[in-house]
Amino acid sequence: QVQLVEAGGGLVQDGGSLRLSCAASGRTFSTYVMGWFRQSPGKEREFVAAITWNGDAAYYSDSVKGRFTISRANARTMVYLQMNRLKPEDTAIYYCALDRTPIEYNIAQNYDYWGRGTQVTVSS
Repeated sequence: QVQLVEAGGGLVQDGGSLRLSCAASGRTFSTYVMGWFRQSPGKEREFVAAITWNGDAAYYSDSVKGRFTISRANARTMVYLQMNRLKPEDTAIYYCALDRTPIEYNIAQNYDYWGRGTQVTVSS
């Protein structure tokens, strides 16, 4: 099993910044993708960003490209999401997830393990 724990959410003003972290523990895999998704009330879970196990490639949704940066550290046990120039529409619960057999990194159903999420609220 894999445990994922997110931290770093909170309340920030329009245009502000937050840095989310995801701590991974438990079983390890040779290849995988770590992703961030978000979900706001009444909406489906939405892909935000993903990074490969070795950090060689990162992917972003069009809505966050240029504002958010995903990174990993500490022997692949930590994944971060730096969020700059936040907008009210970024308000959501943000989830960290791991996909053991990455094919389509932006599909939530492909991910095998999920954290409980952290709330991000951007006030206008």
